[in-house]
Amino acid sequence: MRINLYFPIFLLVLCSVHGQRNPLTAKDSLAQYNWVEAKYNAMSLEERVGQLFMVSMASNQEKSAADRIKELIKEQHIGGVVFLPGGPVRQAKLTNEFQAVSKTPLMIALDAEWGLAMRLDSTYAFPWNMTLGAIQDSSIIQEVGFQIGKHAKRLGVHINFAPDIDVNNNPKNPIIGNRSFGEDPINVAQKGIAFIKGMEQAGILSCGKHFPGHGDTATDSHKALPIINSSRKQLDSIELYPFQKLIDSGLSSVMVAHLDVPNLEIQQGLPSTLSEQIVSGVLKEEMGFEGLIFTDALNMKAVSQFAPEGEVELEAFKAGNDMLLMPENVLEAKEKLMEAYYSGIISEGRLEHSVKKILMAKYKAGLASYRPVQLDKLHEDLNGIENDVIYEKAIENAITVAKNNFSLLPVKKLENKKIAYVQFGDDSGTTFYKTLTKYADVTHIKAMDVAGYKKALAEFNLVIIGFHKSNESPWKGYKFSKNELFWLHEIANLRTSNTILSVFAKPYSLLDVLDFRTVDGLIMAYQNSEMAQEAAAEMIFGAIGSKGRLPVSAHPEFPVNTGIELKPLQRLGYSIPERVGLSSSRLAMVDTLVNAGLDSLMFPGAQVLIAKKGKVIYNKNFGKPTYNSEEKIKEDHIYDLASLTKILSTLPLIMKMEEEGKIALNDTFKDLIPQYDSTDLKDVTVLKALSHYGRLPAWIAFYIDTLTKNRKPSNQFYRNAPTQGFSYKVAENLYLTDTYKDSIYNRIGRQSLKSNRYRYSDVAYYVFKKYIEDTYNQSLDKLIQEFLISPMGLHHTAFNPLEKFPKETIIPSEEDNYFRYQTVQGYVHDMGAAMQGGVGGHAGLFSNAMDVAKIMQMYLQGGVYGGKRFLTDRTIKKFNTCYFCHKDVRRGVGFDKPQLKDSGPTCGCVSRKSFGHSGFTGTYTWADPDEELIYVFLSNRTYPSSSNTLLIKSGLRTRIQQAIYDSIIN
Repeated sequence: MRINLYFPIFLLVLCSVHGQRNPLTAKDSLAQYNWVEAKYNAMSLEERVGQLFMVSMASNQEKSAADRIKELIKEQHIGGVVFLPGGPVRQAKLTNEFQAVSKTPLMIALDAEWGLAMRLDSTYAFPWNMTLGAIQDSSIIQEVGFQIGKHAKRLGVHINFAPDIDVNNNPKNPIIGNRSFGEDPINVAQKGIAFIKGMEQAGILSCGKHFPGHGDTATDSHKALPIINSSRKQLDSIELYPFQKLIDSGLSSVMVAHLDVPNLEIQQGLPSTLSEQIVSGVLKEEMGFEGLIFTDALNMKAVSQFAPEGEVELEAFKAGNDMLLMPENVLEAKEKLMEAYYSGIISEGRLEHSVKKILMAKYKAGLASYRPVQLDKLHEDLNGIENDVIYEKAIENAITVAKNNFSLLPVKKLENKKIAYVQFGDDSGTTFYKTLTKYADVTHIKAMDVAGYKKALAEFNLVIIGFHKSNESPWKGYKFSKNELFWLHEIANLRTSNTILSVFAKPYSLLDVLDFRTVDGLIMAYQNSEMAQEAAAEMIFGAIGSKGRLPVSAHPEFPVNTGIELKPLQRLGYSIPERVGLSSSRLAMVDTLVNAGLDSLMFPGAQVLIAKKGKVIYNKNFGKPTYNSEEKIKEDHIYDLASLTKILSTLPLIMKMEEEGKIALNDTFKDLIPQYDSTDLKDVTVLKALSHYGRLPAWIAFYIDTLTKNRKPSNQFYRNAPTQGFSYKVAENLYLTDTYKDSIYNRIGRQSLKSNRYRYSDVAYYVFKKYIEDTYNQSLDKLIQEFLISPMGLHHTAFNPLEKFPKETIIPSEEDNYFRYQTVQGYVHDMGAAMQGGVGGHAGLFSNAMDVAKIMQMYLQGGVYGGKRFLTDRTIKKFNTCYFCHKDVRRGVGFDKPQLKDSGPTCGCVSRKSFGHSGFTGTYTWADPDEELIYVFLSNRTYPSSSNTLLIKSGLRTRIQQAIYDSIIN
């Protein structure tokens, strides 16, 4: 029998024998002492013994169950309640009811290892410990712990039975697994320390479990008594290591597991919960733990069968435990303890020791100034947007690349890739696939057998396999089926393609894969949540990097701590506003404004995108393609960009030519087109023309001269079908004579210069188009396809989109009743561009908001996107400069710039470095380097008639821009 030293009690509780501050000591320790003493001295013996018990209650149980708990509170004076499954509002109501009838405030506990969702519906689930174990930055785990602590605090919970700091060194462990930070005791300790710091910061008591270590077993202690046969040396260096480190870091409490540990307890088969040698000897004396000690649930088979009702609780208390969790029969157990007290088996000092520790813990948890749980906005408070911010940050940092042959990851050179996605597993991979398609054309291949897969995959050179298993709980199945193991082997052996395997399941799923030699890329995403799927897809294409390391040995080829760090390629990623310093609630004004535009008939539909700091945080579709459409606007609908073509197609080619020495800003029109050497245009410089200060006419209505007196297309210029000499397709069944190309340039050459002031003009872009095409001996659309569209993965962008996209995905721009006399859909709205076969230097490009944002992001990143440099930073700065501001000309070289006076193309809230453009059809995009912000607005305000100028008059596009800037969180 061990000598019990329990006096003086408060000397013991303030400082441990190891000289550390007791983890239960509050900052106001004197007030705590007085409260504990007063409470203890006011208690009867029955009340003191009652404090040792913590009973369970599920908030989804019947009222009779709650009544039984109330009876125990009133009659048996129990110390606390641990809540089991249910809902947050129901639990909060029960907490208030229970506290109202308790003479001494109750300690409320919950198992919330990965958040309240471990037990409660309608609450948030953070990543499992195994996922967190892959993260290298422990401050992120502290953030998770803090957020879980905040939720617990809001719900009236005082102690979270977390973290689980078992070292999971047995892959067959049925009960721990994903609940563990991994198999490396140092990593487990680091993550555990971070987690408890976060919880304690939120005012919640922590609990390390399951002492002395439940990781190295294949038995579930809920059903039987697991045996841990490790040597004492191994126990000290592995199982006990995290507990010691957390104890040294201020762990509030420890939960003792029901384990048979022969090298710690000489009595054969004695559960550790009942072992004085383990609880008092190892935990208290050897490891110096002075915090609260809980038993694991005493109704579990591993311990409940060891002794009759009541005896188990007595033996657990004698062993050194303070709180007896979930006894099978409180009355029986309390009676046994009272008998032991009266017979001298339990001394007054022993009882005082535990009860005062319990009271200290209650004081530290704030129960000296107890307030009922507020039910108002409880659901909102527990499910705020900050949860997603933390989860996303955690999962991005956990993603682990375990193999990367040929530096396949992140995927580069999209123009050379033909990509297929194959889904394995029995859970959804929809989010993964959809996110993949945001970066490249990815085909979802489905087959019934390996022959079907081989045939379908023959035409692809990259196969991405997603293995998706249930994310419902950490105990769900995680293994490949036999068919999937065979298919994986056969697909990876295809000589025509590389294979990437992305696993959305427990790392141990890889143990059944016999051979990884032909799998070129291996990604561990750990969980199949939507954010894990998004993050894995983003990592594959380089929007984010890879930093994680395997927390366990997943396969002989991939031991613990395997992880290849990959840098991002500067592609746009996807996130939520708060992650980049914007307010979701304030951004709701954007929805309000766009919907007001729809209601006011400014446009039939629109796409609006906002990106900040390289993350798309708002990408919404509004309205319909036309006012009479039944279909709604979707992300893959594409719009006629009108004059955005200038900065998204022609200008980047000019910038590239300037870098290559093929054009200079001081070149004149006669240098570009020698035929202009005797015209008024001969001395107009590239710089002035691109700055709209070249004295050029605003536009030339070329099409009018090709109409009859009845204003219909003349047979002199047009045919209804392509014939020899009539190959320029202007619209459906309308082909222009090839000779008219020369007429366009001759007419431009006959123009007189206008007054010397700012005048927006399309005319220069006809000249630039001709010069670009003559220089490279290739059409503008093919040049930009090779230069930007294919390499950047702009797979919703094209000139003449009907050659590439289904007609129904192209938004109509007008019901033309003055030139083409048809619905303009899939053909450029601009008449001059249409008369050039749909490819103009000033108009003709079609795209969606996402692809527009990618090009603008490339500009913001100094000419780099997807790991490839398209332009130099010097060039972009050179062209994003206002050279004639002193002449009251706000424009940069090709780019529009903020207004110099009160009104102009922006909200007036952007930086001087910002740039962008607008388009006639109702389009707009703007980028601000100072805020790292991109805004895209695409609409077809010209449908059904371009005479509808409500969008322009309302200033809606810039009012939306103002709303975006108003949402920035300072």
